[in-house]
Amino acid sequence: MCVLPGGQSGCGAREGQDVSDSFPLSRLTSRARRGWEVVLTRGPSQIQFWFIALAVGIASGYAAVAFMHAISFLQAFLYGTEDVRHIHSFAATLPWFWVLILPCLGGLVVGFILTRFTPDGRVRGVAEVIQGAAMYEGRVERRAGLASILSSLITLSSGGSSGREGPVVHMVGMIAGWVSNRINADGITGRDLLGCAVAAGVAASFNAPIAGALFALEVVLRHFAVHAFAPITIAAVSGSVISRTNFGDVTEFALPGVNTLAFYVELPAFLLLGLTCGLVAVVLMRSIFLAEDLATRIQARIGLPAMLRPAATGLLLGVMAIWFPHIIGVGYETTSAALSGELLLHEAMVFAVLKVAAVSITMGGRMGGGVFSPALMVGALTGLAFGIVATGVLPDVSGSETLYALAGMGAVAAAVLGAPISTTLIVFELTGDWQTGLAVMVAVSMSTALSSRLVDMSFFLTQLERRGVHLAAGPQAYLLAMFKVSSVMKSPDHPRAPSEERVKAAVNEALFVAPSDTLEAAMPLFEKSGREFLAVVRLSDKAEGPEIVGVLLHIDALRVYNRALAATAAEEHS
Repeated sequence: MCVLPGGQSGCGAREGQDVSDSFPLSRLTSRARRGWEVVLTRGPSQIQFWFIALAVGIASGYAAVAFMHAISFLQAFLYGTEDVRHIHSFAATLPWFWVLILPCLGGLVVGFILTRFTPDGRVRGVAEVIQGAAMYEGRVERRAGLASILSSLITLSSGGSSGREGPVVHMVGMIAGWVSNRINADGITGRDLLGCAVAAGVAASFNAPIAGALFALEVVLRHFAVHAFAPITIAAVSGSVISRTNFGDVTEFALPGVNTLAFYVELPAFLLLGLTCGLVAVVLMRSIFLAEDLATRIQARIGLPAMLRPAATGLLLGVMAIWFPHIIGVGYETTSAALSGELLLHEAMVFAVLKVAAVSITMGGRMGGGVFSPALMVGALTGLAFGIVATGVLPDVSGSETLYALAGMGAVAAAVLGAPISTTLIVFELTGDWQTGLAVMVAVSMSTALSSRLVDMSFFLTQLERRGVHLAAGPQAYLLAMFKVSSVMKSPDHPRAPSEERVKAAVNEALFVAPSDTLEAAMPLFEKSGREFLAVVRLSDKAEGPEIVGVLLHIDALRVYNRALAATAAEEHS
């Protein structure tokens, strides 16, 4: 007796029955169709989510690699060099007018793109991805994001002084958002997919899979939930494999010799280095914000069109680059020189100050790019300058000054990103030096402890805080801003609504909100007045005054808030 698929017995087909009917192809096709419908309607909860994470990781890894290739190609074309890793040495040999005009032309193109395709003329980066994870179920802007990627590509290729991780993170965030929309992913799934994309993008950018995974958890998702760890790790590994396939199994920076602590009495010096780097990181971050505010005031005062603001920025960068081409691009060559101890004390100090100024001008002038690579350069220069002094004062109990450069690189970057764990690992993976962990961790811990008290935890969270998005304080501070009054209010004729006279009295006492307001605006009124409800009105220019469209009950607002807090806590501890 033959056993057919499905447990039926028999041999061959019945009379008059097509042979293909006995083959399970039609049933497999039907099941596949039903499975795809499940994916589209219910998200990936009923299939292997890890395969989706792997696909997102592969796509994000290739996107990051393509972005790096595009920068190298365009930079080589504009500056006429094949070795873009030593761009500043080559730029020093070019005619001064070419070094001057390239950033200006790049800024002009960036200005056109940003004013044409973004509502506010700003470049999107890591801060917007963090906000998307916290408040928009893992989705980020697409139109403005594409404009930001192109603007950052032009900025980094034409002489702008910034990093590539910001546009890469936002670019892979768009990939994750597209997938989330295709499968109708809920908030938890959307955030996990966003974390997978970011992990793969960072891992591919720096050939650092461990740090990529932890960066996604520590910086973007801002929790270490177990349910997110496995898919994010898979994505990070896939991104790193793609990077090594394209660029080889090499570290970003090569260190000469062996960096070891000469004696444990040297550890206090790294404590001081950490505090110094924390202050330097705060100066870097505040300089960027100061430059942005100053540029905005100058633009308003002289009536400069928004499209010309990046062009004016590029002109300033060009003037600086004529004498100090070290500021061009991500600064790989100068960072490598600092880690190798090839710079003198005054060179390290001058280059650090100039890089801070150049990054502030670039980002304050609303050109593209990120802050991570500049933070690495400034940190390496700061650490080298500190190390030259420290080893000169106590040569008998000191190791190499390059060890201080390595620790300084991690300390400044960790303070800027607000990510001590992932940044420490990024430094190890970028250099391949795992023997100096004690020195790096000591410096990183001190720098982040100090800087987090002088800014809102990190550069990205401070950016959001300046825009009125309070993510630094935790979910209890920003969840109220996610709910509009219109989604919580009751109609005036609802059984639980107060009487019409009481509602009108609340309006006369200015105890009202608009339907478009959020609970963040309503809760202070509840606390100030002690009332159990607020009137919801629609303001108009008519003489009869505001139109009452509903009431917002205090208990309803608290119920929504508590549910959101509970859901957030459940996700972070699952």
